[in-house]
Amino acid sequence: MKLSHMLALFAAFVLLASPDLVFAAADEAAAVLEGAPKPSRLDYPLIGGVSGRTVVWSAAQMHLFLAAFVLAVPLFAIATEFMSVVTGDDRFDNMAREFMKITMAAYSLTALVGGGLLLSLLVFYPHLMGYLVKVFRGQMLIYAMLFGLESITLYVYFYSWDALRRGNRKWYHMSIGLLLNTVGLTLMFIANAWVSFMMSPAGVDPTGAVTGTVWEATRNPLWNPLNLHRFLANIAYGGAIVGGYAAYMFLAEKDPEKKAHYDWMGYTSNFIAILGFIPLPFAGYWLMAEIYAYSQQMGITAMGGILAWLFIIQAVLIGTIMLAANYYLWSGLMRTDRGAQYAKYVKYIAVVIVGGFLVWLTPHTLILTANEIQNLGGTHHKILGPLGIMPAKNTAVNLMLVFTFMSFQLFYRSSRIPTVSWAKSGNMIVVALYVVGIINIVGAGIYGYITPTVYKVGASVPQVVSTLTIIIGSVIIDVFMLRGAKAEKVHWGRMTERSQYALFVLPVAFTWLMGLMGYIRSSLRTNWHVYTIMKDNSPENYIPTLGDAGNVITAITLGFMAIMVFVFWLSRLGQTKQKGTEDAA
Repeated sequence: MKLSHMLALFAAFVLLASPDLVFAAADEAAAVLEGAPKPSRLDYPLIGGVSGRTVVWSAAQMHLFLAAFVLAVPLFAIATEFMSVVTGDDRFDNMAREFMKITMAAYSLTALVGGGLLLSLLVFYPHLMGYLVKVFRGQMLIYAMLFGLESITLYVYFYSWDALRRGNRKWYHMSIGLLLNTVGLTLMFIANAWVSFMMSPAGVDPTGAVTGTVWEATRNPLWNPLNLHRFLANIAYGGAIVGGYAAYMFLAEKDPEKKAHYDWMGYTSNFIAILGFIPLPFAGYWLMAEIYAYSQQMGITAMGGILAWLFIIQAVLIGTIMLAANYYLWSGLMRTDRGAQYAKYVKYIAVVIVGGFLVWLTPHTLILTANEIQNLGGTHHKILGPLGIMPAKNTAVNLMLVFTFMSFQLFYRSSRIPTVSWAKSGNMIVVALYVVGIINIVGAGIYGYITPTVYKVGASVPQVVSTLTIIIGSVIIDVFMLRGAKAEKVHWGRMTERSQYALFVLPVAFTWLMGLMGYIRSSLRTNWHVYTIMKDNSPENYIPTLGDAGNVITAITLGFMAIMVFVFWLSRLGQTKQKGTEDAA
């Protein structure tokens, strides 16, 4: 086992074994009934003027970036490997192995940063960690054991690839991959329980004394919404990262055959990112609704308080992601000879995407000086102000998702000519789905303006249903209508270099967005370690200013991007050396 993994396991063992941290008492029952600790300001270690919060924040966010990547990539690696078995196409198998090769390069860094995060938490927030250990008890040990099992299965899965590549042995290999992903998802769910417990504690009384089981603390009100949101986010994020890798290799390669391979890999990665991203806003709505249901104060802090303007920045980043993903899809139409006949629709899709982007980033309440408020007649713009409330934004985001799916559908259809007799009727049904669905989305948005506030959230439900109906209905029709279709040649590698920069934009925007949302989620607890249970009495028990948060998030994002570029370079360096060895032989 590598040194980084040993450090992480050692840190976990220290956490479990230290009597000071677990608040061991002679009477175990008394310890269970003891309330949450109430550390004073002097109980928080100060080490050379270093900001403990910034250290923990940076380590936690960097670990989250890396963990999201190494948890997501094996998921679609095994899916791609399964495709190779079903189709008999070795290209899928080779791509799955290359996915895992990048994961192997990042896994050691994930373990190393995770160990650093744990140690920094032990140093700067010992009472909080001790309380969490008391609440979750043996679950911490299970987490450490699962981490060791994940390390073993990851190495076995990757290094047994060639030995188990053919025949029935391939199913043994995929079984190892299935075990790897099961362990990885379990690790994520356990970690999510600790994070969500700090926002919505369960299994404890108002003083923080443990009154329930570990399962009650785990299954707190925000656990399942957070699980779904992070699962989808990890899929989208992992796809964006490997898409960046494919773009890097596409630009670096000179061999046309290899450029074609990385073009195909980039397209697949972009598809995975979009696949995870399309339902992500709906999972975010569910999480936000559950936060409101648990604590209106947290909901108001997020959407109507100091953090409200960050959702405008979120809109800018999400709009950037959608524009970049759509531009890449539009550029992909040049891969097929029939792409030109679909390219004429691009300008209409672009108008909707850009228009929705502008609506989404329009604020409701403007930040103005006293003179500006007087001249404007208030803090709301008379014309643009209505675009800043949720009915308009829900309409915009649903239309953007629908037309993003349309961009993918155009490329998919450009490489296939249907041969079924009912093709014309099928196309008419698809058009009807889009027309009726879009009318319903817009109509529900207008209804959201005229209905009382209490019903505005409910007005978004038919919009979500319409979006999902368009997407799912179109997919089902295309599957049957294009079965046995005449395949048009796809010229992989026939892409402009500037199209690859869209694949670089995606991981940068996703990383910055994840950092921003992590700051929002943590800030909802305001000056609580565990909301309403354990006060944060450290010198930094306040919400960081937006400027300070922006600086920290940007620094972490740049650091993570530097790490990824280093990982990409290592992967290419290994390939170059391997090719040189083969040539010499």
